[in-house]
Amino acid sequence: MASLKEKIGYGFGDMSSSAFWKIFSAYLPIFYATVFQLSLEVTGILMLVTRIWDAVSDPMMGIISDRTQTRWGKYRPYLLWMAIPFAVAGVMLFTKPEFGEPGNTIWAFFTYILMMTVYTGINVPYGSMLGVMTEDSDEKTVFSSFRMFFAYAGSFIVLAFWEPLCNFFANMLGTLKAGETLTRDPQAWQYAMMVVGVTCFLLFVLTFFMTRENVKTVEKTTSVKDDLGSLLHNGPWWILLGGVLFFNFFNAIRYAAIPFFFTTLIAADAHLSFFSIDFLFYAGIFLAIGEVANMAGVAMTTPITLKLGKKSTFLYSLVGLIVLCIAFYFVPTTGTGAYWTLLILQILISILTGIISPLVWSMYADISDYAELKFKTASTGLIFSSSSMAQKFGGAFGGAAVMWLLAAFGFNTEEGAVQTEEAIHGIQLLMSWIPAGIAVLSAIFIIIYPLTTKRMKEIGEQLKEFRK
Repeated sequence: MASLKEKIGYGFGDMSSSAFWKIFSAYLPIFYATVFQLSLEVTGILMLVTRIWDAVSDPMMGIISDRTQTRWGKYRPYLLWMAIPFAVAGVMLFTKPEFGEPGNTIWAFFTYILMMTVYTGINVPYGSMLGVMTEDSDEKTVFSSFRMFFAYAGSFIVLAFWEPLCNFFANMLGTLKAGETLTRDPQAWQYAMMVVGVTCFLLFVLTFFMTRENVKTVEKTTSVKDDLGSLLHNGPWWILLGGVLFFNFFNAIRYAAIPFFFTTLIAADAHLSFFSIDFLFYAGIFLAIGEVANMAGVAMTTPITLKLGKKSTFLYSLVGLIVLCIAFYFVPTTGTGAYWTLLILQILISILTGIISPLVWSMYADISDYAELKFKTASTGLIFSSSSMAQKFGGAFGGAAVMWLLAAFGFNTEEGAVQTEEAIHGIQLLMSWIPAGIAVLSAIFIIIYPLTTKRMKEIGEQLKEFRK
């Protein structure tokens, strides 16, 4: 039985990763479009190209980490080795040089590819640790729930304070304009990322010292070719990969669209009151409240899955997401009542995504056990890297799709520009019918996923004998 210290320590790792990831998902598209001044079309290409590289680098990192042997284990040492590059690459990503338009475009491609490479270098081993921290399938769900709870806590903090932090530095630099809800000063964005980068570095160091690899899997005696061959013949892996890819596509579409939704459709002085507390209704607080709801969903995951099973919980949550996203389309965007309705829908959507998120990692851990039994060799890192690959592919197509669709709808990135009705309607679709359709595609894959609770109990018993 793993200790509480290990579970908390494991959670710190995704608190760090998720803080970076949520900033990339929510604010990097609008940073490139309005601060860095890349065109929407180029921004879309940038997001797609960098994640295609991730499709290659993730399995590569999984193969490397599977074959790593140190006194600290296979996967854990990468948390220490990659923590500093992780923080530095994040700061570089939000740095705008003065190289001219062609040079700045090259810089954007270079720093984004660098960041995603470093992210892979630390996050694939981190995710793979779940497969070697405990043998018990239900305890893996508990570990995964701790992971996601801390991830959403980190996301809440960074999303709630990102815009105020950027504006704080802009005000300090004397560049914050009157009535500006989010500064366009690149130096303020860079300073804000420095604060986040240092914090995330410290969290990964804590994860390294608070966790251990407790399960000794079968040593690697197979070739890379054999490992890839077994992965390609792993039916459950393919099915879950499809379901997870479209689920992450769903999340990426919504995250990338929300800042545009608020800057275009919600008044800059929109406020809400909760009891005696009055607060500004802006993209960051909308996202941050969603993270709190995600945390509530994570807390519900274990009791719900123990009753319904992982597959059913995943599927029912997707059905709920489809219904709620369609409802989002019919809500007006002016007036206190409308603001509260939008926020309630965001909370409900976030609860459901919070329930699903731990299931993804726990189900990949199940697939790792299935693969070890079926192919007689553990490829935990390679299998978990496929989840990271799906996450990044979903983010790639989601982020790129938002940029290209905004361009197609005629969205104007110039400061103070008045948007056309077509652009406004397009943003509404990006928050409603489009993600709903993507959730339908995810549900189709989960319907045919074969590793039920009964099947995993059988696999667990057989593996105990195999590992003796």
